[in-house]
Amino acid sequence: MTIDLNRRDVLQASLAGAVSIAMPAMAQSNFPSRPIKLICPWPAGGSTDAVMRAIAESASRILNNPVIIENKGGAGGMLGPNELVSAKPDGYTLSQLPMGILRIPHMQKTLFDPLADFTYVACLTGYTFGIVVRSDSPIKSIKDLVDYAKANPGKFTYGSTGNGTTPHLAVEEFAMKAGIKLQHVPFKGNAEGMQAILGGHIMSHSDATGWGPHVEAGTCRLLATYGSKRTKRWPNAPTLNELGYDTVSDSPFGVGAPKGMDPAITRKLHDTFKATLEDPKVLASFEKYDQSVIYMNNEDYTKYARETFPKEKKLIEQLGLAKPA
Repeated sequence: MTIDLNRRDVLQASLAGAVSIAMPAMAQSNFPSRPIKLICPWPAGGSTDAVMRAIAESASRILNNPVIIENKGGAGGMLGPNELVSAKPDGYTLSQLPMGILRIPHMQKTLFDPLADFTYVACLTGYTFGIVVRSDSPIKSIKDLVDYAKANPGKFTYGSTGNGTTPHLAVEEFAMKAGIKLQHVPFKGNAEGMQAILGGHIMSHSDATGWGPHVEAGTCRLLATYGSKRTKRWPNAPTLNELGYDTVSDSPFGVGAPKGMDPAITRKLHDTFKATLEDPKVLASFEKYDQSVIYMNNEDYTKYARETFPKEKKLIEQLGLAKPA
């Protein structure tokens, strides 16, 4: 009798253990079983919003499951990454990871440590940045801008998508190398900045190519772009680098999740977002905003973050924008 009870206990324990091991595997195989939230940490209507919506729609088709964009604009693109810190690592809360996550922690206290608090799912693309003025502005070139700023220190105003974003830091780096002082006006996103410049509230706007339709419509003039080479879409616009200001700002971005996510879920999400890069509709959205495919898998994207974080600290310090020690 005692032997039978022991055998039964052992059998029940074994079955319970098998079930406990199988349940996570079942959860992985059933993922996703409900809508996935993909945070776009910029307001609706801008270039990032448009591209992220194309990616989300493509991912929805691939997964046969809704991937829903939620806009959380402000704080230089940090509201999405901030939410990942407290979200469950179950794959149902994701965010775009802008370059600001590797810069802003050097400038101010943040809710996250970019090297410890995120799962870097996949890098997908990157921005083309440039600075524009209204078409009726007397500033017709970067030389005109520099000349005006030298004659009127601190009076030339430019907008950007927020403190610590690439459009902000690239102009500050250019200004430092040009020996000029400009007045920065931060906005929550591209749409607000473009409204400000078109309304005459600022003299120029530095951003990704949300200004593109206005340049093509003739309401804005593109003075320069910030990449390592001229863009295919605006080949007549010089780069800051070729003008002699030694400023190159490329800004790759991708999708992130909370830390501690199951590797199988990370892999499924990675494979899904990688597949969106073959979708003609996604590629058309990249083309519209002069963005290219910049793909990195989970391991390479994580490595990129670890290598870039200390490099950005040096730039922040050179610009005098580092937070107090």
